[in-house]
Amino acid sequence: MCGNNMSAPLPAIVPAARKATAAVIFLHGLGDTGHGWSEALAGIKSPHVKYICPHAPVMPVSLNMNMAMPSWFDIIGLSPDSQEDEAGIKKAAENVKALIDQEVKNGIPSNRIILGGFSQGGALSLYTALTTQQKLAGVVALSCWLPLRASFPQGPISGVNKEIAVLQCHGDCDPLVPLMFGSLTVEKLKSMINPANVTFRTYSGMMHSSCIEEMMDVKQFIDKHLPPVD
Repeated sequence: MCGNNMSAPLPAIVPAARKATAAVIFLHGLGDTGHGWSEALAGIKSPHVKYICPHAPVMPVSLNMNMAMPSWFDIIGLSPDSQEDEAGIKKAAENVKALIDQEVKNGIPSNRIILGGFSQGGALSLYTALTTQQKLAGVVALSCWLPLRASFPQGPISGVNKEIAVLQCHGDCDPLVPLMFGSLTVEKLKSMINPANVTFRTYSGMMHSSCIEEMMDVKQFIDKHLPPVD
């Protein structure tokens, strides 16, 4: 597995227009890079927020006949009962926690950081938020699912993020990660964290992609949970 040792290039960053007092760390989907999402986030940015879009390492992906591509962890299949890359998911979550720690060192407290992602990146952001001891401001989970869901206890989690705010979004015409995955994920989330803090939005006609309406909902969520402090 030479792919896991390759260091990924430095994240694409949209700096805050003034002193950064909050941050959004956003994880792209399979086969993508952080650049497209950094451009999308630049379109909805707030002046006090720094946006960090890391690039996944390149590794062979089972789903794509072992072709190497940017991937946070291996994906073996796309059905709900497919085997999952448990070791890879946990390692990727540790890497995301290290990114959060880096921002804390830079002077942004973890409770002023929103973690987000699209598809595989959204899955990783959900898993990381539910397993970390870093208190976060919220999670933006776009067109995704909760990985290793059987590893979570039945009922509410006891961690620091049991009251975390989650914005989960999904297109109703998604052929890759069907809307059903999103619906199952939101039900599981509501059993684990305060259900009043979980928002599920669906978009008519949207496939495995994003749309302006969704980005406006993301902006509203970020502005609400990362308000200016000065």
